[in-house]
Amino acid sequence: MLLVCILLSSFNFSKAQVRKDLEDRRRKLLREIELTSKLLNRTTSNKAAALDRYVTLRKQIQKRELLVETLRKEIQFTNLSIDRTTDVVNSLAKDIERLEKEYGELLRQAYRRKKNNSSLTYVFSAETINQSFQRWQYLKQYDEYRKRQAQLILETKATLTDKKSLLEETKLEKEELITTSVRQAALLSAELGDKSKLLSSLRKDEKRLKNELRSQRTDHERLNDAIENAIRKDMAVRRKNERSRKPNPNNKRNEPLNSKPKVEDESIALNRLAGNFRNNRGRLPMPVKNGIVTKRFGKQAHPTLPKIQITNNGIDIRTEHSAKVFAIFEGKVVSKQFIPGYQNMLIVQHGDYYTVYSNLDKVYVEKGDKVRTLQDLGTVAMNRKTKVSEVHFEVWRDKARLNPEDWVE
Repeated sequence: MLLVCILLSSFNFSKAQVRKDLEDRRRKLLREIELTSKLLNRTTSNKAAALDRYVTLRKQIQKRELLVETLRKEIQFTNLSIDRTTDVVNSLAKDIERLEKEYGELLRQAYRRKKNNSSLTYVFSAETINQSFQRWQYLKQYDEYRKRQAQLILETKATLTDKKSLLEETKLEKEELITTSVRQAALLSAELGDKSKLLSSLRKDEKRLKNELRSQRTDHERLNDAIENAIRKDMAVRRKNERSRKPNPNNKRNEPLNSKPKVEDESIALNRLAGNFRNNRGRLPMPVKNGIVTKRFGKQAHPTLPKIQITNNGIDIRTEHSAKVFAIFEGKVVSKQFIPGYQNMLIVQHGDYYTVYSNLDKVYVEKGDKVRTLQDLGTVAMNRKTKVSEVHFEVWRDKARLNPEDWVE
C-alpha cells in the first residue's frame, strides 16, 4: 500500500511539473511574440525592408506555431485535471452521504441509551468490577468514535468545498486557454497569408536581392578578415608574453579577471557564472536584453532565393532601436574597428576565447580596456532604409569559429 502511495505521489508530481513547464513555455513564447510584433511594426514596408520583414515574420510564425501547440497540450492537461477533480468531488459526495448515514445511526443509538439509561445499566450489570471497567472503556471509545465521525464529516465537507472551487477555477482556466488558442490560431492564419504574399513579391524581385547578397558577402569577407587578423595579432602577443613570463604556480591561464560588478541588477547573472569562459558554456547571457535570432550560425539556405546557400560565422540578433549591447563575460577589449556594412566592431578576449560584437552605433570602450560581465559596450546600429536594428555576434576559440547559440542561454 505504501509503495502504491509513493508511486501515485510521484506520478502526480510529474504531472504537475509537466504542466508548470508548459505554462512557463507559454509565457516565454508570448513575451517573444510580443517583442517580434514590435519589431515588425517598426520595420518599414518599402522594398528595401521586404526581406527583413519576411525573415522576422517567418520567425514570428515559428513562435506562434509553438505557442498554439503548447496551448493545445495545456488544454489536454486541463481536461485531465477537470476529470480527476470531478472524480474526487463525486467520491467525496458519496463519502459524506455514507458518513452522515452512519453518524445518524450513531446518534439514534446514543439517544435511545440516554433515554433508557441503558449505558448505566450496561456498566453496572457487569458481573465483576474488571468487566464493568471494560464496559465503561468501550462506551467511552464509542463516544469518541462518534465525535471523530462528526469531525470527519466536517473535514470532508470542507475538502469537498475546496475541490468544487478548484474545479470551477480549472474550468475557467480552460475557457481562457481555449479563447487564447482560437485567437492565436487566427493570428497565425493571417500571418501565414502575409508570409505567402511577401514571398511572392520577393521572388519577383530576385535581381535586387542577388545584388544585395553580393554586397553583403563583400562586407562579410571584410569583417571576417578583420576578425582573423585581430585574433592572430592578439594570439602572437599572448604567446610572446607567455614565453617571457616566469612560471608562477599561483597564476592560472583563462581565470576570470579580478573585477567586481558595479551594477546591482547584474548580481543574478553574475552569481550563475563562475570560473573561466569555457566552464560557462550554455549559461552565458545574450549580448542584448531583448532580441530574436534571425540568422543562425553556419551554412544555410537563403530565405527566399532558391538554390542559394549563405554562410554565417555567428548569429544575427534583431532587437529594439538603440538597444544596449553587453559583454557576455569579463575580458579584455583587443580590437575596435569600423567595418563597412557592419559599423563598429569590438573583439573581447576571454583567455583562449573571443567574442565579437559588430553593427554597433555608439561604443563605450576602447582597445585595451578590461570589461566585466554585462558591462555596456555600446548600442546597436539601425539601418536607416529598413529601420531594422541587429547586432552580429560571434564566438571564437583562437582561430576556430564556434556556434554562439551553444554558449548563450
